[in-house]
Amino acid sequence: MGMKEMKAAYVAKMEAQVAEWGSKLKQMKAKAEKAAAQGRLEYQQKLAQVRADEKHEQARRKLDELKAAGEERWEALKSGVEGAWNELKKSVDSTKID
Repeated sequence: MGMKEMKAAYVAKMEAQVAEWGSKLKQMKAKAEKAAAQGRLEYQQKLAQVRADEKHEQARRKLDELKAAGEERWEALKSGVEGAWNELKKSVDSTKID
């Protein structure tokens, strides 16, 4: 598999994961809106603390940067995407509610 194919596969994987986490964040927000007033307030405070939306946008921007990069730079940008990815994952995991 050449560099071009490796980059394309990596970008596709990352896009799918960012989209999935974006969907999870929307689901969590919807649950928060349905929660009792106190529960909703606590959830919204926690969500604000971890800034999940901000981290999602950062990951999205890093992925866009990676997609725009030439084949010679994508490997170097990959670590930045993975760092933003890990931060987003932590935020999404820490804001889960039942």
